[in-house]
Amino acid sequence: MNIRRTLALAVATAAVVPAFCLTAAPAFAAAPTAADETARPTYDELKKAAEDADAAYEKAATDKAAGKDKLEALFKALDSDDTHPLRAAYLAADKAYTTAKDERKKADDAVTAAEKKLAEADEADKPAAQADLEAARTAAVKAADAEKTAKAALTEAADAMDDARVAALREYNGLTNAEKKAAEDKKNAHAALDAAGACVRTDDLTVLAKGLPQKVVAGTTTDYSVTVANRTDRTLTVRPLMMFRLDATNDRQHFMTVKWSRDDAPWQELDQREEHPTTIESMKPGSSTVLHLRLTLADNTPAMKAWGLLAGDAGDAYNPCVLGPMKRYDFSVLTAGSETPAPGDAEPGKVPDKDRPKPADTPDPSTPTPSPQGSTAAEPVQGAAGGQGGNLAATGSSDMVPAAAVAVGAVALGAGALVVARRRRAQG
Repeated sequence: MNIRRTLALAVATAAVVPAFCLTAAPAFAAAPTAADETARPTYDELKKAAEDADAAYEKAATDKAAGKDKLEALFKALDSDDTHPLRAAYLAADKAYTTAKDERKKADDAVTAAEKKLAEADEADKPAAQADLEAARTAAVKAADAEKTAKAALTEAADAMDDARVAALREYNGLTNAEKKAAEDKKNAHAALDAAGACVRTDDLTVLAKGLPQKVVAGTTTDYSVTVANRTDRTLTVRPLMMFRLDATNDRQHFMTVKWSRDDAPWQELDQREEHPTTIESMKPGSSTVLHLRLTLADNTPAMKAWGLLAGDAGDAYNPCVLGPMKRYDFSVLTAGSETPAPGDAEPGKVPDKDRPKPADTPDPSTPTPSPQGSTAAEPVQGAAGGQGGNLAATGSSDMVPAAAVAVGAVALGAGALVVARRRRAQG
């Protein structure tokens, strides 16, 4: 995309990108037409436009600084450097004009003297005196013409220096205006990039558990599933957030192990230092993907509380940060041998995470990120869409915190771990 066209579109859309993309019903506003997609810059195009605007501004600032030096050097040369061609021509013209004025004055004095001589001459000398006067007058006319020509040459030389000054000032003014325009383009390009990069929220991107009991007995293994559903009307790259913890200190987490699998791949242990274990590429509207989980408790696990956090972190070519609601599942761990008659499934609780930062390592939508177990075509969602019709609102972002802090902080923060659980590298 041409940078000037991209910048123009960025300026026009900077204030409304989040609303245009993600705030009007249905989800993500309306699915854009082909013309809309062609006209609207992608996030990568906005990023490239911002980078190009930065480079253009740096060049404009450098050109302006060089132009200022050039301007000052020219003015100094015209004022004091006698070797500068324009100043040398002016000095020569000034000298010629001074000489011509002196010659014209001498010629005028000669006419005056001849007139006096004619007036004082006797009759015999008058013819000669008259001839001398005529000659003096002819010489005076020539001297006056020479002075006029010399003055015109001096004026031309002076005008040439003035023209050079004006041209230099105009050139520098053009460089100054170019720098101002480049600064404005840079500001607008980054405003558009920031607007597109701001996190937006939707209730139509869900990650929900099924079959996780309210009570789990030590020494047992429980299989359950997590369904990732995209009920928006945009194709998304989704990285589901999954975290399961005992409500205990880090030295007691070894009692519980959680593994996950996708697409019938071998089981993998859920690493609590990486809260986004897999990536679902090109998840189409109305589709879902099922992840299988297996929770195992050691025989000697003491009775305590436990919890899980689930959420959908996603993005597309136009909005790299799309956040679905975060859900917390609370369940109890019972000692080995305890009976749990029909405990029922743990119910998702809403987590007040409106101020959570951007999640880390959300994939660049333009560059497919391999899943640890490969990618799969998502299955159609069964049932009607829930939520609030896909109404989204832009939020701010904050500095990135290492993912390892999630596991450490989760013990002390409990539900507050959600604040550090979702991170995204700052888009720059």
